Amino acid sequence: MLDAITNSLTTQQLLEYFVRLMVIFLISPIHEFAHAWSAHLLGDDTAKYKGRLTLSPFAHVDLYGALLIFFFGFGWAKPVPVNPMRFKKPRLGMLITAAAGPLSNIIVALLGTAALQVMVSTTVIAGTMSYIFSMVQIFVLININMAVFNLLPIPPLDGSRILSYFTPYKVDRWINEHYTMFFIILVMLMSTPILGVPLSFLANALFSLLEFLTSWIPMLLR
Repeated sequence: MLDAITNSLTTQQLLEYFVRLMVIFLISPIHEFAHAWSAHLLGDDTAKYKGRLTLSPFAHVDLYGALLIFFFGFGWAKPVPVNPMRFKKPRLGMLITAAAGPLSNIIVALLGTAALQVMVSTTVIAGTMSYIFSMVQIFVLININMAVFNLLPIPPLDGSRILSYFTPYKVDRWINEHYTMFFIILVMLMSTPILGVPLSFLANALFSLLEFLTSWIPMLLR
């Protein structure tokens, strides 16, 4: 049975699913750890006491979010508990803590893009190296997708907490009162191709930016 499934998948697909597993068990924990670590630095140890100030995937992986990452390339992990009242400046603290997760994905994607630039400049992309190159490329793209997706200003995504820094308290209160409704809307949107076009546009723009930021590497190596 396993052989039949494996034979029905292309090498590229197998590589992509393998990288997605890496994202679930490596990058998602980094994303959530970034939230917890930022909150800790700003004075809130709620996540630490809940056992979330760790890189262990078992503390962070959410089953439904992990399945979305595996099959669609974007999703989420368990939200990190944060008590904004422990911050000296609650709204600013929430902004920084929320932004830390997507920023960690962008940093990892930047490092991956730099690795791609090194490979293109120093090796012939053929044979085994072509598989490694594809894995790193997929790895970068999934990190970018995760960053862009989590920056959407829809609860419970990080973008909604970032947006709350700029909105009045009345708006924040209304959003919190209708949290479940927004979550249902998000799930419905994810089940349709509506988000595909804007997310692809933003992901491509971010990838182009990362390529530009690492464009000095080939020139240096050559």
